[in-house]
Amino acid sequence: MSAGCGARDKMQSRVYTINIFCRKCRTHLYKYRKEGEGHLMKCYKSNIIEDHTRGDLKCHGCGQEFAREGMVHNRPAHKVIQGKVYVKG
Repeated sequence: MSAGCGARDKMQSRVYTINIFCRKCRTHLYKYRKEGEGHLMKCYKSNIIEDHTRGDLKCHGCGQEFAREGMVHNRPAHKVIQGKVYVKG
C-alpha cells in the first residue's frame, strides 16, 4: 500500500456544487465546485462554475471585499475572508 492513497480517494469522492453568497446583502457571488469536506477557506479559480462578480473580489451588491488573490498548492485561488460569505448547497 502506498501512503496517502486513501486520503486522495476520500477527497476525490467528496466533490459537490455549492452556492456562495455575500453575508451582508445576500447577493449570489459564485457557483463553485467544492472538493473535500469542511469550511470554505479558498476558491480555486478553475473550480468556479459561474462567477457573478466583476472579478475584483468585491460584492457587486454592497461593495464589500469578500476574498483576496493568492496561490494555494501552486494553483491560483481566491482566499475567502471568513465571516464575509455564507454557503448553501
